[in-house]
Amino acid sequence: MQIPKRIAAGLINALKGGVVPRTGLGYIAVGRTDEINALLHDVAIAEDGGAFFRFIVGKYGSGKSFLIQTMRQHVMDRGFASADADLSPERRLMGTKGQGLATYRELMRSLSVKAKPDGGALSLILEKWINGVRGEVIADGVSPDNAFFDTEVEKRIYAKINGLEDMVHGFDFSAVIITYYRAFRDGNDERQSKAVRWLRGEYSTKTEAKQDLSVNVIISDDNWYDYIKLMTAFLVNAGYKGLVIMIDELVNIMKISNSVTRQNNYEKILMMYNDVMQGKASHLGIIMGGTPQCVEDTRRGVFSYEALRSRLERGRYATDETHDMLAPIIRLNPLSYEELTVLTEKLSEIHALLYDYEPKITLEDRIFFVKAEFERVGAQTNVTPREMIRDFIELLNIAYQHPEKTLPQLMGEEEFKFAEGEGDNSENADGFEDFDL
Repeated sequence: MQIPKRIAAGLINALKGGVVPRTGLGYIAVGRTDEINALLHDVAIAEDGGAFFRFIVGKYGSGKSFLIQTMRQHVMDRGFASADADLSPERRLMGTKGQGLATYRELMRSLSVKAKPDGGALSLILEKWINGVRGEVIADGVSPDNAFFDTEVEKRIYAKINGLEDMVHGFDFSAVIITYYRAFRDGNDERQSKAVRWLRGEYSTKTEAKQDLSVNVIISDDNWYDYIKLMTAFLVNAGYKGLVIMIDELVNIMKISNSVTRQNNYEKILMMYNDVMQGKASHLGIIMGGTPQCVEDTRRGVFSYEALRSRLERGRYATDETHDMLAPIIRLNPLSYEELTVLTEKLSEIHALLYDYEPKITLEDRIFFVKAEFERVGAQTNVTPREMIRDFIELLNIAYQHPEKTLPQLMGEEEFKFAEGEGDNSENADGFEDFDL
């Protein structure tokens, strides 16, 4: 495996800490083929001008957040912009103290494109768009030295964003884009910064926005979703395929003690869901992640809001064995034993590369580890990929520091047999038949 050490270090440290890495996920991705293919089909629809809304549901540590972050990389590779945010007590979809706006701000802070995958891409996108427009004017035969060059560029910009003005709040959004262009043209960094602040939702009063940018509205708790759609339309105008936003930790809505506030948040989800599914949004994808309880609990979860339950509840024919990957909710199955064994192989290689040693953990060792993990009491329902990964990395750390010991010894077993009896185990290298799993 060829992987830069900084990425290897980031992967190992993040996984040992129980969090999803932001980069390098492709090096450790296993399984989830059906789920990713279903989501990529949605992305293709958004690329053609459609929109999609999906819930990814899995228990803590099942790989839900990992799948969301994996999709983040996939959509950027396909020319989309992506933005993600985790909900919290301070970040919701609606609130009385700016919690919805806080979610919008986090989405804009994390806005990423392939050229800038770690967030903060808004200024880059704006500058790329302006330079693209200038390039079009030059291609039409107007030299930058021409006295009318800036006038032609501004005309072209007006023509491009004219369609935005027909959208809700589009006039003010367009005015801020024009302000940014003029500041960019004049080299006025302060005014550029003010325009970016407004687009990020960082103005707290309309008076301040009026004084700085001559616009009469600001992005707020009530209207932030309208600006997500405006930003999506602008991104398409700037040459991107669209925008996919990913909102994780829906459980924080379920935890809201005030029932009215909780229902207001579910109503916001319903509004966004209806908007997307009825074709009122274009080039936009929304992915939300949560646990089974926070979705299916009929007292406090998403299903406590009847209008959402009736839209999202599983029909009579889908089962745990026969999932409908085209339904609004994708429920994550546990990874198979084979997939977990492949994952431990990847982790072994990355760990060895990071610490410059020859991997000594064999296939038999890795199968023994997976088997031991699933033999724990209650493991069939409680062991998650997150827990297994943390245990395995800890085992790799200890094995690296104590090379004289075998893996079974480190796990408290003096010896083990790969299969019953002695002999050639080559037939079992790809399976678990002799482990009675």
